[in-house]
Amino acid sequence: MLSTKVAKLGGNDLDREGWLEECARALKWVEPLVVVHGGGRAITALSERLRLPVEKRDGLRVTTPEIAAVVEMVLAGPINRQVVAALRAAGLDAVGLAGVDGGLFTARRAPGDLGHVGEITAVRTALLESLLLAGLTPVLAPLAPALVEEGGAQGVPFNVNADQAAAAVAAALRAAELLFISDVPGVAVGGVAQPEIAVTEIEGLIASGVARDGMAAKLRSAAAALRGGARAVRIGDLTMLERPAAGTRIIAAVAEPA
Repeated sequence: MLSTKVAKLGGNDLDREGWLEECARALKWVEPLVVVHGGGRAITALSERLRLPVEKRDGLRVTTPEIAAVVEMVLAGPINRQVVAALRAAGLDAVGLAGVDGGLFTARRAPGDLGHVGEITAVRTALLESLLLAGLTPVLAPLAPALVEEGGAQGVPFNVNADQAAAAVAAALRAAELLFISDVPGVAVGGVAQPEIAVTEIEGLIASGVARDGMAAKLRSAAAALRGGARAVRIGDLTMLERPAAGTRIIAAVAEPA
């Protein structure tokens, strides 16, 4: 079994000058690797230029058919190419894919009245493993084919939250580690980044407002990845790529005292 790591790159960080290039250089030493990227800021910017509504619930984008078309245009186009180019410049043999390519993702409509949003039900791991064995680094845009009756075929793909997509990939590959990489050093409680958080604490942190929006989505995705078979999850900034103890480790259970 490959000891693969999955890195999710925050879409809001990709626009920060120099961040992606610095991230790519650090990721060079993390092979074998699968990268999943977001693109939230670029999607919001184009939606606003087109005078389309921008709405999120618990960090998840409400996606009308028009917004879904924007998501596809941004994620499978310039954002994916940008990430691939940065990784290749850093020395990784990166190849860009969307979840609709090669039957990579299977999905159903997500619950919660979010519109054209998908929930991944299966990942074609053999495709990813064949690319990894060939020395390639897959870079995945979080889109998934919609069923015909749900707007597929002649419609546009489902928008899939990038955190959830990364979790699904990490679980399916039984990844050695899933890294949620952004510009924050970890999950902060009382202004202090925590070294670890148990999955049993997550809903309490969200309910109390300590973890909101995108962090709430990351924490729930981290729990899903661990339940599905990922062996470790951390949330933090680029220092996670240098130090195994950096970031906030999400743990499946708290050890009982002796």
